[in-house]
Amino acid sequence: MGLFDGLMGNATEANHKEITKQLADVLIPDEHVDLAFKLVRDLVVFTDYRLIIVDKQGITGKKVTYKSIPYKSISRFSVETSGHFDLDAELKIWISSGVEPAELLQFRKDKNITQIQKALAAAVLS
Repeated sequence: MGLFDGLMGNATEANHKEITKQLADVLIPDEHVDLAFKLVRDLVVFTDYRLIIVDKQGITGKKVTYKSIPYKSISRFSVETSGHFDLDAELKIWISSGVEPAELLQFRKDKNITQIQKALAAAVLS
């Protein structure tokens, strides 16, 4: 996938070493990146302890929000794949007993939504 796919909302798998270096100030000692996906400037990162969602904001991307969701806090999640007319695939994540999803990630025609769902299931259900 190239830049056009990123602009259209498709996530691409990111290099673990690059992401580990980029998140050096966020990761705790002995925390390792297991899986990472890049969406233009944003990231969805699976470590051995938590899910980290990196949201770069503004024109320069200098302002960054790091959302950290420990796997033990995730009570449920759902994946909706894209269809013929609805091109968005969605991942919804609920925390504890929340009624509304704490996080909603959207992807367009993305084959990686299945891989992301598997990684989340492995982390939450183990």
